[in-house]
Amino acid sequence: MKIPFFTTFFLCSSLIVTAQSTQSPKLETVAEFGKHQPIGLGISRENRIFVTFPKNPENYDYGLAEIVDRKAGEGKRRPYPNAEWNQWDSLNPQNRFINVQALFVDQTNALWVLDPASPAGMKSMPMGIKLLKINLTTNKIEKIYRFEDLPRERTGLNDVQVDTRRQLAYLSDPGRAAIVVLDLSSGKSRTVLENDKSTKADPNFVLNIDSKDVRDSKGNPFKSNVNGIALTHDFKYLYFRPITQTKLFRIATDYLANPALTPTELASHVEIMGETGVSHGMIADKAGNVYLTDSPHKAIRYFTPDHQLKTLVQDDRLLWPDSFGIGSDGYLYVTAAQIQRTKRYNNGEDKVAYPFGLYRVKLPTP
Repeated sequence: MKIPFFTTFFLCSSLIVTAQSTQSPKLETVAEFGKHQPIGLGISRENRIFVTFPKNPENYDYGLAEIVDRKAGEGKRRPYPNAEWNQWDSLNPQNRFINVQALFVDQTNALWVLDPASPAGMKSMPMGIKLLKINLTTNKIEKIYRFEDLPRERTGLNDVQVDTRRQLAYLSDPGRAAIVVLDLSSGKSRTVLENDKSTKADPNFVLNIDSKDVRDSKGNPFKSNVNGIALTHDFKYLYFRPITQTKLFRIATDYLANPALTPTELASHVEIMGETGVSHGMIADKAGNVYLTDSPHKAIRYFTPDHQLKTLVQDDRLLWPDSFGIGSDGYLYVTAAQIQRTKRYNNGEDKVAYPFGLYRVKLPTP
């Protein structure tokens, strides 16, 4: 296979990045969260901001918060949709947030909240796995999906995108190296592309940031199967990729939505879009650009409809840029989770540069 043009661009861009300033005026601080680590992100049509925070015994109050009373670089966190859902209550995992991961605002302006119920370093609670649909007008939960037809002891749901045209939700499952297709009408789900080469991490790949391998205290390298996913606004394609490898993949949703296809037939429709480097979160805009976080280069890149890979911004504050949201104000929002600086990957030493932050950058002009 020939190396596409944008592969060369990526390799060259890594040299350009090192010559740039450590902070770019393009990147604006939206809010700071002290020692509360931001992960998932959702931006509503009215530019309401929602952020998820992992369940951490040392610094936990809300699993899901709306950022209100916003000023430059500030913002108060308010439990959402209410305080009850955010209580630390392991005795009621089905009706409490156990460990909220991903958020998605669909094209009807509904907020989707994914809770894999697997807090890091704590016992997972399979009974607590759920996907919530919240009406942002009433702030009420309209529907809860519980994935009772999945092997919940083995699943590890991570990200979600919602196809309102087909009434399907697509979820990444790095725990099983698969994609889950959820029928929103029936509540039934299908597992596809399980252990496909497009959904599995490269076993020989070791993530390196700031000239240091990201390994836990036992020496095990950070790894993740299929993780970030992005649904195009025309609902035509789902982009996806494992974190610990360097290729970007996509598949037409017509194939994902077809339960009659065999696993082999479905896998044959996966397209390799090219080498894009390491990436965690992804999102697509109305113009067809697919944004990718880039932790090794502290950057945000985007893959254009004509298959070019471009750099939107590089900034030393982008420490493990994790999740995206797009506002109607023309900005791309991103959380910085600093996972590589946490105790788990530094022999018990906390190397996080507090405070944790939420940032934004202008979307590229057409």
